Amino acid sequence: MADFVGAVDQGTTSTRFMIFDHGGNEIARHQLEHEQILPRAGWVEHNPVEIWERTRSVIETTLSRSLVTASDLVALGITNQRETAVVWNRRTGRPYHNAIVWQDTRTDRIASALDRDGRGDVIRRRAGLPPATYFSGGKIQWILENVDGVRRAAEDGEAIFGNTDTWLLWNLTGGRDGGVHVTDPTNASRTMLMDLETLEWDDELLSFFGIPRAMLPAIRPSSDPTLYGVTRPTGPLGREVPLSGDLGDQQAATVGQVCFDVGEAKNTYGTGNFLLLNTGHEPVRSKNGLLTTVCYRFGADRPVYALEGSIAVTGSAVQWLRDQLGIISGAAESEALARQVPDNGGIYFVPAFSGLFAPYWRSDARGAIVGLSRYNTNAHLARATLEAI
Repeated sequence: MADFVGAVDQGTTSTRFMIFDHGGNEIARHQLEHEQILPRAGWVEHNPVEIWERTRSVIETTLSRSLVTASDLVALGITNQRETAVVWNRRTGRPYHNAIVWQDTRTDRIASALDRDGRGDVIRRRAGLPPATYFSGGKIQWILENVDGVRRAAEDGEAIFGNTDTWLLWNLTGGRDGGVHVTDPTNASRTMLMDLETLEWDDELLSFFGIPRAMLPAIRPSSDPTLYGVTRPTGPLGREVPLSGDLGDQQAATVGQVCFDVGEAKNTYGTGNFLLLNTGHEPVRSKNGLLTTVCYRFGADRPVYALEGSIAVTGSAVQWLRDQLGIISGAAESEALARQVPDNGGIYFVPAFSGLFAPYWRSDARGAIVGLSRYNTNAHLARATLEAI
């Protein structure tokens, strides 16, 4: 009898595969980073093909390094960076453009236009989200309007959309040879396109962005043993394994921290920081800049909702110290460097690289480091970065 479950965690900076036993103990894992593509200020992209290749690799490596084989897995689940939009050709399997990452701000004019003419109020009421560059809807619109041939392909039913969960599910279940085009309510609720109460794509919201309904994946429960299909035998697992779960990363963390009762909350420290509060079976509308989102839906049970406070850049600010400034060679060095000084030396760092998220939702905001003097060193900057988190 199969005694283990596998979990793909497709994150903003890396992808990992983990195997757990029936008691929830981690048996094995492998993790690989992928490239952060920064074509210009405010733009953040990923290569969807690289993400799929990394996913294949971490699955194969984890299995090869452990005593567990694919036949020992009873099920596979996926969690993913939310809002990051991929549009690809269902016939060839090739993306039309790099994935536009949730941190990307190129759609600021689209978001501003929605708020100017009243459509933003409809989105807030129906989707639970403010018009913002964060969410997938504007990213799909941008691709339709700026990448040659995509609009026609979408109208012909060839161009399809998904966040990275949908992209991986499609590839794992067969890709162009019959891949399943699906998502779950936690991911769908991050698009500005789904009605929070019906958990269905909303035609009026779609019209705001000019998105053909045929592009969108079917919305299925976050966890169900039969609705996501099975992995293809020619894929990285080499056999059929049921795909039984799909949740956006922050909702998956809320479930992982067993926040199943109303009023329970978790805060995750990753690329960004995300605090989710379980609000039960009725969506609660925030008057203070929080998001109303689906927390999870298991099988045929009623959906559970959450309020969310999102901060875009926290851990990725440490990555910026490493990759852009070069003052550390790894994230672990940030603490040692910061401990070289007793305080921040008067430096304050606001890492608004993707604008300001909750509660302000200002896509035009930019990062700022203030209070600098000649006295300050790399250590002060490292300390200010950690204090910003």
